[in-house]
Amino acid sequence: MNIKIKTVITAFALAASFSAFAADPIRIGVSGPYTGGSSPMGGSMRDGVRLATAEINAKGGVLGRPIELVERDDEAKNERGVQVSQELINKEKVVATVGYINTGVSLASQRFYQEAKIPVLNNVATGSIVTKQFLPPEFADNYIFRSSANDTIQSAMIVKEAIDNRKFTKVAILADSTNYGQLGREDLEKALAAKNIKPVAVEKFNVKDTDMTAQLLKAKEAGAQAILTYAIGPELAQIANGMEKLGWKVPMMGSWTLSMGNFIDNAGKNGEGARMPQTFIQEPNTPKRKAFIEAYLKAYNPPNGRIPSPVSAAQGYDSMYILAAAIKQAGNTDGVKIREALENLKEKIEGVVTTYDHPYTHDNHEAITMDMVVMGEVKDGHVVRAK
Repeated sequence: MNIKIKTVITAFALAASFSAFAADPIRIGVSGPYTGGSSPMGGSMRDGVRLATAEINAKGGVLGRPIELVERDDEAKNERGVQVSQELINKEKVVATVGYINTGVSLASQRFYQEAKIPVLNNVATGSIVTKQFLPPEFADNYIFRSSANDTIQSAMIVKEAIDNRKFTKVAILADSTNYGQLGREDLEKALAAKNIKPVAVEKFNVKDTDMTAQLLKAKEAGAQAILTYAIGPELAQIANGMEKLGWKVPMMGSWTLSMGNFIDNAGKNGEGARMPQTFIQEPNTPKRKAFIEAYLKAYNPPNGRIPSPVSAAQGYDSMYILAAAIKQAGNTDGVKIREALENLKEKIEGVVTTYDHPYTHDNHEAITMDMVVMGEVKDGHVVRAK
């Protein structure tokens, strides 16, 4: 469908839904990369948020008011993220924001929400320090929350898969040069050190690099039995395809981003067997997940029937329900009251990833625990549960 026509239809639909409400809408920011290499994550997150918002509004909104999404493309750039956050706070007057895909953008941008006492619900960014920027005693209260699996969880699972389950003793780490890649690399090294393992090679590359030969040769020459990764889809595909060019194939295991559509599509057969932690796999194995998958496919009709980034979509969807419950409990849209409600949610929220039962406390703003995460595997162009 033509983008302009689709935008007009969306606008009419929003107008029609708002006409049923007498009160002003509750404005929620949605910040993520909707263009570029990170766009499968950003677009899927945004679409999950949209689905949840449509459902909430169809049931009367929150506090008798509709939710209005104020979406901005941060382009996966730190400086753009900073600009977007200030615009959403000062111009658009959002009462909270969901989103942030890239750890670096999150770390650069969320301080403005902290200063304004406006909650942020990170629903994709996984850097371990994302929720720890504003802790006591320097900050009495923290306005940064998360509904994705942080890198401490993921790195432990990756290392367990490589060392414990598959009995590798020589592994190499390939990570991109972003905050996400380098913080993830640090977490991997810590998890390996806990098992008295030192990587035989640790190599770095930049976003948009298309030749990983040098890094892969160093890993190969060091005797690596597996490659552990921290990067995003396009560059991960270059690693898989680079091994094929060298005639050297060892297993790839890495962070959840190995499930991105632009890794699976660009790597093709070379991506088969890659394993990664997942909070959500596109399998209708519960009624809630079945309904979510069907609604997503009906609304967005993605190619091959595959959500571009299922994890991002599911976490985006759940984040809106968590936030809506907090606003309802707070009884108003004051940032302090919403934060307090998030830290003591009384309502159980049946999400796509899990059922959230008191997901946060004042001192713990991480909704996802290790028992909620499974290992996925690329098989026949889709991510399935690893066996």
